[in-house]
Amino acid sequence: MDSRISRITINPEICHGKPTIRGLRYPIENLLELLASGMSMEELLEDYPDLEKEDFLACIEYASKLLHVKSIHRIAS
Repeated sequence: MDSRISRITINPEICHGKPTIRGLRYPIENLLELLASGMSMEELLEDYPDLEKEDFLACIEYASKLLHVKSIHRIAS
């Protein structure tokens, strides 16, 4: 089984090089924010018909992998 992570693409010509889904102009951070706001995958799939359930699962998997670091430091704001 292929990892869903392969759906995540980074291209300096798309969204300023931010990670997106399948080269589309949907930054991962925006999709995660929509999920975190309480929208369900079903609602999002209705609003964004060119995305698939596996795309949202890829976003969650990608975020999970990013948190596998030794430590997180607070950055002064």
